[in-house]
Amino acid sequence: MNGDDSGRFIDPRPVDDDLRHEASLRPRTLAEFIGQERVTRNLAVYLEAARRRGRPLDHVLLAGPPGLGKTSLAHLVAAELGARLRTTSGPAIERTGDLAAILTHLEPGDVLFVDEIHRLGTAVEEILYPAMEDFALDLTIGQGPGARSVRIELPPFTLVGATTRAGLLSAPLRDRFGIVERLTFYGPEELAIILLRAAVRLELEVEPEAAQEIASRSRGTPRVALRLLRRIRDFALVEGNGRVDLPLAREALTRLGVDSLGLDHLDRRLLRVILEDHGGGPVGLNTIAAALGEEPDTIEDVAEPFLIQIGFLERTPRGRCATLRAREHLGLPGGPGGLFR
Repeated sequence: MNGDDSGRFIDPRPVDDDLRHEASLRPRTLAEFIGQERVTRNLAVYLEAARRRGRPLDHVLLAGPPGLGKTSLAHLVAAELGARLRTTSGPAIERTGDLAAILTHLEPGDVLFVDEIHRLGTAVEEILYPAMEDFALDLTIGQGPGARSVRIELPPFTLVGATTRAGLLSAPLRDRFGIVERLTFYGPEELAIILLRAAVRLELEVEPEAAQEIASRSRGTPRVALRLLRRIRDFALVEGNGRVDLPLAREALTRLGVDSLGLDHLDRRLLRVILEDHGGGPVGLNTIAAALGEEPDTIEDVAEPFLIQIGFLERTPRGRCATLRAREHLGLPGGPGGLFR
């Protein structure tokens, strides 16, 4: 995989293969959800309060890096309320009419999940404001002097918005969410539990030590952990006895190009560009993206959050800087280390 940015096993963004498998591996109740304890405890209170009041749950905004369970939580909110879930995404709602069609087909108590809500257009957002505040849809019929405004009443519903870029949400939209929760990266112990539970559903035997090893290389992200587990299952079937033990897990992860901390070729290339080509930084995002042949958004949304989390990268007003810890991990002059265990 060196020098090739295709097939990144640790990319937290979903691919078709993930979407086919994730539905069957999702928790079925809020109590089954592993990790994000503060978020789930708060949601449990809000959901119970809504049930006791007999009113829809306040609108919910879930923010955080991709792959941490925002979509799963949206499904659980609907399940806990006994409500129907309608799903769409910001990029899919191109025109105000698209949103109007969705809203007018909602039934009382429905949960509307809008993924990537930060990518809604301004005109679409403005249609959403009265829908969220007053459960009403304000439409303009006609053009010019003969144009008239029509208000359509909507049934009470709950909007659950998910975003990986909370800073891109407009203040008026953000302020209309009564519940705002931010998801954070998972610990290895939590990911190991998720892996062992998934293994049961996949009818796969996984040793606890192997689950811990996979978890430690999964960048704190359940989606990455589950994707790696599916690929390691292939190694166990073809080159093992069908059972995932620690030696097999380590060998498979090394062959997948995922090092002991969960970094892959793109992460290492990014750090090397800063350390070797720019003396450790600071260096601008666009310069890094051009050197890697990647879009700036990919660098900012996919690679950087975890590198910052583990202390390998810093964002400064003048650009990105790589740390001594990154240099040591890469085994570059100035610090011992190595890529793989």
